[in-house]
Amino acid sequence: MSINDDAKILAGDGISRRKVIVGGVAGAVALAFGGPRAFAAGTEKVLRIGFISPRSGPLASFGAGDPYVLGLARAALAKGFTVGDTTYRVEILDRDTQSDPSRASQLANDLINNHKVDLMLSTSTPEVTNPVADACEAAGIPSLSTTVPWESFYFGRGGKPGQPSPFKWSYVFCFGIDMFAKCYQSTWGQIATNKRVGVMYPNDADGTAFREHMIPLLEKDGYKVIDPGPYQDGTTDYSTQIALFKRERCEIFNTAPIPPDFDSFWRQAAQQGFARQVKIVEPAKTGIFPSQVEPLGPLAYNLASGAYWHKVFPYKSTLTGLSGVQLADGYEAATGHQWEQQLGASMALLDSGFAALRASKTPQDKEAVRKALSTLDTTTMVGRINFNAGPFPNVSVTPVIGAQWVKAPAGSKFEFDYVTVEHAADPNVPIQAKLQPFHL
Repeated sequence: MSINDDAKILAGDGISRRKVIVGGVAGAVALAFGGPRAFAAGTEKVLRIGFISPRSGPLASFGAGDPYVLGLARAALAKGFTVGDTTYRVEILDRDTQSDPSRASQLANDLINNHKVDLMLSTSTPEVTNPVADACEAAGIPSLSTTVPWESFYFGRGGKPGQPSPFKWSYVFCFGIDMFAKCYQSTWGQIATNKRVGVMYPNDADGTAFREHMIPLLEKDGYKVIDPGPYQDGTTDYSTQIALFKRERCEIFNTAPIPPDFDSFWRQAAQQGFARQVKIVEPAKTGIFPSQVEPLGPLAYNLASGAYWHKVFPYKSTLTGLSGVQLADGYEAATGHQWEQQLGASMALLDSGFAALRASKTPQDKEAVRKALSTLDTTTMVGRINFNAGPFPNVSVTPVIGAQWVKAPAGSKFEFDYVTVEHAADPNVPIQAKLQPFHL
């Protein structure tokens, strides 16, 4: 039985012991859920890994695939994790932040103080990663994060340009605003526009990073940026912003909201005529998963999107050996849901975390693990992660590839298809289609 077959059982809503035994994965399931162990009592060495992500609340779409990915990891680690001559039993202690930064901090402290984790992994937006990393920094626990613009993670937690890094224990690999800018330049140039961009960035860590770093980059590329100013997460009336974008004849729209806010804005934009004016619609942080675009129906056809992972990325998971297509197809077969890009990022987080543990040679020595993270150079599902390349000691930048939601071809069981349209940040990724203009 394959790892994907194991994960189908692990990802199920109800786990049948009979199905597990018949399927031949009793050992993996027992390990994942705290059952009988394959190690001699009193002689085992245990590695405890914290894994924190949002699986409920406004950011739940980011964590939807994590149970499946964690099932794959647990199956791959069922016989232990060998470093040198020592084999460790691995416990992955996953937690749901419920999209609450305060809860993220509480969960991290509980894993640190009560479960004595050896390594902390966190993913998906600064509302999760930043409080988790801060807790690890304070406690001296090696921490690795992803799916957060590195500027939001680094500058949003107090790092300063031109100054030494204030962080010793917390590391992040992810795209940066410059990667989005490179993607936008390559993508938007495929369609003739007046280069007037309406932007709507919220008053949060991501919004601040986009406002401070994206606007100058767009202006440098010759775009006229129309910015109505920060707004609060949870805003329900966007009439003022929409009126401004219409008056300024914006043909491109870019935003970085929490998912429910874009849903509200875009429906109002359609009702008030802005959606008929715009030619390119490029949300970040939302509009990146099927669950975020499906509720919009035809309003989501031809939305552009930055992909920090796509199933056509030509890289494999070092932990499970799976290709991107195998990961995506396995997820769809196991859950009935369309594949999503966070699958690859979460797998890469596990890939790189365990690569650092192995490189440390003594994975229960926190200082050794920290040193291994600081010089980690490995290839994962999202591509190369290299902490030797900067731009800061705690940061490794990974690519963003231009993609677009298009109507799925006849016969598909899903409403949308997600296709790559450019690859400036990583030419190894194949391009599947040319960008199509938004039209309503």
